[in-house]
Parts: sequence; C-alpha cells; structure tokens
Amino acid sequence: MNMIINDIIQKLEETHSLSVDEYEVLLANCSQTDDDILREKAVAVRKAIYGNDVYLRGLIEFSNYCRNDCLYCGLRRSNRNAHRYRLSPGQILQCAEEGYSLGYRTFVLQSGEDIYYNDEILCKVVSDIKAKFPDCAVTLSVGERSRQSYQALFDAGADRYLLRHETATEEHYRMLHPQEMSYCNRMECLKKLREIGYAVGVGFMVGSPYQTLTHIANDLKFIETFQPDMCGIGPFIPHSDTPFADMDSGSAKLTCRLLSIIRLIKPNILLPSTTALGTIIPDGREQGILSGANVVMPNLSPVTVRKDYAIYDNKICTGEESAQCRSCLDSRIASIGYRTVLSRGDAIKMST
Repeated sequence: MNMIINDIIQKLEETHSLSVDEYEVLLANCSQTDDDILREKAVAVRKAIYGNDVYLRGLIEFSNYCRNDCLYCGLRRSNRNAHRYRLSPGQILQCAEEGYSLGYRTFVLQSGEDIYYNDEILCKVVSDIKAKFPDCAVTLSVGERSRQSYQALFDAGADRYLLRHETATEEHYRMLHPQEMSYCNRMECLKKLREIGYAVGVGFMVGSPYQTLTHIANDLKFIETFQPDMCGIGPFIPHSDTPFADMDSGSAKLTCRLLSIIRLIKPNILLPSTTALGTIIPDGREQGILSGANVVMPNLSPVTVRKDYAIYDNKICTGEESAQCRSCLDSRIASIGYRTVLSRGDAIKMST
C-alpha cells in the first residue's frame, strides 16, 4: 500500500489529476509520512508561484438573515434564537473605509441569503466601494441568485464570487439541505457565474454529517474538472440551534490533508486557511498555511454584530477590533516564516 500511495501522490503532482477511486484510496490510506510528503509538495508548489505571501481579505458580514433552512447552519431561518441584524449600505461602506485605512485591498461582502438586499441596494453598495476604492477587488458571498442578478452585480463592479458547492454528490446534498433547495440549481449558479466572467470560488465542509470518503473524492474530482479560482474548505463545526447540534466536528488533520491535495490539483488556486480551522484547533490557520493555503480573511464587521454571524458555535475573533485582528494575524503568520500581503491578491496565471 505504501508504494501505491507514493505512486498516487507522484501522479497527482505530475498530472494534477486522479480518478475518483484514486482520490478515495489516497484519503483512506494516508500515513503521517504520506501527509508530510503531501504537505511538502503542496508548499513547494505554492512557494514556486506565490513565494511566502499570504493574502489578507477584509471580511464584512453584513447580514445574518437567511431565507434558507440548511440543517447545519446557525443562520437558518428556523433558528428562533438567532439575534438578527442587517448593516445599512452606509455601515458597509464604513467597514470598507476602515479596512482600506488598515491596508486591505480586497473586501469580501458576505451574508445569509437575505432578500432585503435586492439588486438595487447591493449593486449600489458594490459600485460605491469600487468608486471610492478603485484599486480594490470586491468579492461577493451572498448565495444563490438569478443570472440577471449575478450579471447586474458584475456590471456594478464585483470581481469575484464565492459559492460553496457544499458537496458534489446530489444524494449527500439532500441530506444537508431542505427539500426546496436543489443541487442542480447550485451547480447551475456556479456555471452562470463562470460564464459571466467572475473569478469563482467553491468549497465544502470537511466532516459534514453523513459525509463519506467517497463524497470527498467526488468533491476533489469536481474541483479538478471545474477548475475554480478559489476554494474554501474548513472542518464542520456544529451549531447548538440546528438539527445537527449533536454531530461530531470535522477533523483538522483531514482538512489540512485536503488543502495539500487541492493545492496539487490546481497549483495557482487561491486557498483560504479558514476561521473554522482556527476555531477547531488553536493554531489551525497556521497549520492551514503550512499545508498549502495562501489566503486568510480577518473580520472587518462591527464588533457589535460579529458574534451574531454564527454559522457554527464558538467562532474565534468575534471580540477583536479590526486593527487588533490585523496585528495579531501579521505576527502569527510571521511566526511560521510567511508574510501577510495586502494587495488585491489576484490569482497568478500559470504559463502554458
């Protein structure tokens, strides 16, 4: 088996492609030595493209209202214990202004699927940020919308769009979402975003309820075939006010292994080391960087609402001021031999 795993890793490094079965064999049989080899190869690939740079994105979580009822999420509409909030367009712009003064040149606007923010409101927010800070990129993470809406937001100046696919297996998708949500629609949204011209991000939870290694192998094959510009993965962490409250959390070790594998699948991908990874183990974000990630997204939301954007329990950094958060991250990233970078942080194109 050791020789089989070595051959699979070598094939992945050289071709950036495996069969679904090979992905599953790799995931099921990795020893600590194999994990070390994957990590070393992933870091070498990333350093060849991005050096020691870790891109910072300023995250603005502007609403925790959501029309959906996903079984894993603390923002689900059935959660009557959630303390709901919405930031006004002016407040969102203030967050961007503060972030700009701290050096951020990418802003990630994230919310639940809140129908209050129609195209008129959200397009104005995007265009105002781009008009005031034309050297900045705007990333949206606001869920499933119509093609017309995606186009309008793109025309207003949005550069990137994050829409986690959640799982590349339709049967598993139905286990995580209410009946009115559709796997096919999620995939269609990703297709529309790509066609319009966004830099597109996908992603999934590691260790989500009912997830198998076959499901994860299908996720890796989807990433390989879709070729996203970004991919956000992090361990599943339960929220106490959801149907999955008593489910086990995902594994930080498996998350880091997957970061390395994804880096080898697409060497120039923008790959966050997520807050969820930092929540599940104290040095999680550092371990993510050391496994091949190259993006971190500190929070620019007002401190008064940060704890209310609770997709999962015990989220870190909900009480820090934005400047504190920035300073803390700079020192933590420096402690492992990397440096934070505050440019737009676009993906570096690979020569063919």
